[in-house]
Amino acid sequence: MSQAQKDRPWLFRTYAGHSTAAASNALYRSNLAKGQTGLSVAFDLPTQTGYDSDHRLSRGEVGKVGVPVCHLGDMRALFDQIPLEQMNTSMTINATAPWLLSLYIAVAEEQGADVSKLQGTVQNDIIKEYLSRGTYICPPKPSLRMITDVAAYTRENLPKWNPMNVCSYHLQEAGATPEEELAFALATATAVLDDLKDKVPAEHFPNMVGRISFFVNAGIRFVTEMCKMRAFVELWDEICQERYGVEDPKMRRFRYGVQVNSLGLTEQQPENNVYRILIEMLAVTLSKNARARAVQLPAWNEALGLPRPWDQQWSLRMQQIMAYETDLLEYDDLFDNNPAVERKVAALKEGAREELATIDGMGGAVQSIEYMKSRLVESNGKRINNIEAGETTVVGVNKWQQGEPSPLTSGDDAIMTVDPAVEAEQIQRLNEWKSSRDADAVAKALADLSAAAKDGTNIMIPSIAAAKAGVTTGEWAEAIRQVFGQYRAPTGVSKNPSNRTEGLDDIRDRVANVSGKLGRPLKFIVGKPGLDGHSNGAEQIAARARDCGMDITYEGIRLTPDEIIEAAERDQAHVIGLSILSGSHLPLIGEVVEKLKAKGLDHIPVIAGGIIPDEDAQKLINMGVARVYTPKDFELNRIMEDIVVLVDPSEKAA
Repeated sequence: MSQAQKDRPWLFRTYAGHSTAAASNALYRSNLAKGQTGLSVAFDLPTQTGYDSDHRLSRGEVGKVGVPVCHLGDMRALFDQIPLEQMNTSMTINATAPWLLSLYIAVAEEQGADVSKLQGTVQNDIIKEYLSRGTYICPPKPSLRMITDVAAYTRENLPKWNPMNVCSYHLQEAGATPEEELAFALATATAVLDDLKDKVPAEHFPNMVGRISFFVNAGIRFVTEMCKMRAFVELWDEICQERYGVEDPKMRRFRYGVQVNSLGLTEQQPENNVYRILIEMLAVTLSKNARARAVQLPAWNEALGLPRPWDQQWSLRMQQIMAYETDLLEYDDLFDNNPAVERKVAALKEGAREELATIDGMGGAVQSIEYMKSRLVESNGKRINNIEAGETTVVGVNKWQQGEPSPLTSGDDAIMTVDPAVEAEQIQRLNEWKSSRDADAVAKALADLSAAAKDGTNIMIPSIAAAKAGVTTGEWAEAIRQVFGQYRAPTGVSKNPSNRTEGLDDIRDRVANVSGKLGRPLKFIVGKPGLDGHSNGAEQIAARARDCGMDITYEGIRLTPDEIIEAAERDQAHVIGLSILSGSHLPLIGEVVEKLKAKGLDHIPVIAGGIIPDEDAQKLINMGVARVYTPKDFELNRIMEDIVVLVDPSEKAA
């Protein structure tokens, strides 16, 4: 292939957003100037779950894992001086996807853009939220309706827009095997397309199939991951032809973006993560026939905290070197007719088809959420067990732990932090916005939104009107909640112990001994205060505690401190475990500790886990937290032993 025939590179993105719309806008413009070719917007948890920054559940979460967008003014500031007609924007948003897309359209119109030329994606995948990420709002059926409302609206008005990014990324982060990732993602896509069929004219349906895109994960076993992508391509082509009768090969093309695996990034020897990220990128770029359309790479230090602009630049440069300095784009597919690859692809397809048949037998993805969730928890448990047992090697974690300290992680500015003042300033701007708008126009817009939710009108139409009227994110979501209700997804952690025995006999004996002294089973409450939906760690802690013989209470995500304390008092807890990965550990855990004291329950030890810097860990200890665990504490049995000793210090000698 000659130089003139080189393939175009994929879109270069970095997943970014923090603190405020203005600060995020400056970061976006800086990244674009460095050679980034598309935007990928990270929203904070209140925005993702439909709360304004001043809501009680938003406390400590504002601007932490993304940018807060409460209204049109915030969205306007977010894209200031960025011409949206010329941009390709990916928005990682699900439950509030119709609303954020409405705000985006409103800003584009203000800029004078031709809306029909807008290019980008809203993730808009609620099913994986029930399974892995936790930023859902409503029950499955109305959530599915809103997904397809967005799709139907974009067909008519934003023909270049991808109305849904079927997201298998978080499935792998939750422990999915390659076969499960394939099957659960494809089942989600078919559930959406089956619902969409009745919302668009039959002659336009193949084009809508062609607009569905995917957002996938690529782990460290890059040969398997590359074969997984080839399996995705072949299975999707098969589904499009056989299930939907799509004849045009262009409409059957598997189009996907990727962020490579964050689950495998380590807190120990974090500089090794650079190699991991590069190797994982190979899985989605080497095979031309299964190459990603867009790639965003995590930063090497994500297991430590919020990456700095320099860290994101390092990941961007990795993509640019691969695309422009190597000869990768000059060749046809390097793996066609490779017998080893063909065997692996065939095996992955067979395993995925078996899972798909099981899901179809249950009535499809929406009806099998509990089944899929339990499979993820089980698979993640096996992954952790293998690392603990040394059957899976993780360099610097369970092998070759000794080494030189990383010079990259020293200093006060080694990771970026969000100024605590950001939340108060955002709330002040929100109050000013509310006081300056036309209250009658807002009331009418919300009434029209509620009416549309009830009568089946496409939800995008009143949502765009509401955006222009000045309605806030929390007000939009509350109107939706009032009509559709709220939902609590299954935890995937059953009350029944697993059959696992290896390495647990001694701990079970110790738990039984302590329980005998207590006169009842050792009671351990696992809670996730705040809006953080990353529940994988909490699920595995709860499951291991159950398997060790403890009596667990784990009620899932999005609990208030008061609800956790109520459970502790009701169930007479012996230990409380709190899990937070969003960075809001100090205010939320501090509130739990303070309220336990006020209730006279401060004799109950509190342990905490999350992505917690050493300085913050010491602050938590000073507050009265008994133990603090971070991603480096991968040996769950040691945590179980700590719980036993906290309840009965005499067990320390065991």
